[in-house]
Amino acid sequence: MEIVAANRDFVRAAIEPWQVELKQAIRDPFALCRRLELPEELAQQARAAQGEFEIFCPQAFVERMTVGDANDPLLLQVLPREQESHSFSDQSGDPLDEAEFEISPGLLKKYDGRALLITTGACAIHCRYCFRRFYPYSDAPKSIGQWQSAINMIERDRQLDEIILSGGDPLMLVDRVLAELILRLNQMDHIRRIRIHTRLPIMIPSRVNGALVGLFSGLTAKTICVIHCNHGNEIDDDVAAAVKRLRDAGVQLLNQTVLLQGINDNVDALIQLSQRLVDIGVLPYYLHELDPVLGTRHFKVPREKAVELIDAMRSRVSGYLVPRLVVETPGAASKQILA
Repeated sequence: MEIVAANRDFVRAAIEPWQVELKQAIRDPFALCRRLELPEELAQQARAAQGEFEIFCPQAFVERMTVGDANDPLLLQVLPREQESHSFSDQSGDPLDEAEFEISPGLLKKYDGRALLITTGACAIHCRYCFRRFYPYSDAPKSIGQWQSAINMIERDRQLDEIILSGGDPLMLVDRVLAELILRLNQMDHIRRIRIHTRLPIMIPSRVNGALVGLFSGLTAKTICVIHCNHGNEIDDDVAAAVKRLRDAGVQLLNQTVLLQGINDNVDALIQLSQRLVDIGVLPYYLHELDPVLGTRHFKVPREKAVELIDAMRSRVSGYLVPRLVVETPGAASKQILA
């Protein structure tokens, strides 16, 4: 099994504040439960359940959790549970068949006009429902030199007009490496949009530093940042400030959410999230049906209920506050809009 969090070598030479925060992230269930004043047996269960996909959670995210609440919606996203050991016939380590769409090491082409570049296996958090928790990151490129084959393929394919940087989390790349990669893409006149999928502005807002803002401000390609936020409690003043820095740099901001049982599967939580996102200048974009990755069945919300939730949102709030409910089906020409 591949480990998707930042390893110790990655953060050992930390010099930026956000890298220091990575180094200080919680890696042990007992430390997390002590911090939140939760029973030791909960930590024991989590340690037994985590396997090789170990807990990894920044301190800033923990500070937004409610002390003493074992059902806190942020905690449930990161604390391993016994159900992760359960497997079902409709689940897979590669639920989206991404291996079938790899056209060069780390470069995936699922849809016309777009290609996705796996930039790193590192993340600022271990989300227990992660659909790439089994992705073979050790085989993916890790430097500009190793990305050269993918870059050459993007440069030759003039049918492409949008490149998606994903991972892991592309903002886990240090400023110098991220800038070199993005500037190479920005030089291609057929690439009109560079889309970045990231959880860093939520997890560690200090990652949106001057170097990153300066990079985005100077691009000719349109920069789109799709952040990943699942609950309104994830957004605090520091997150709002980071998002504002991105907006001021001309970045278009969208949000994608995964619908998760016991975390955001009620209309009040979804409305609160959408309202909070719009308050800070982020448009609710997608509400994803859970991808059927191994060990995540306990997060699944029935499709009928998901559709009912979207209908209930439409009856209570303006249309721009209602994300599109989608599911990704391997081999389909696009994501399927369910509601």
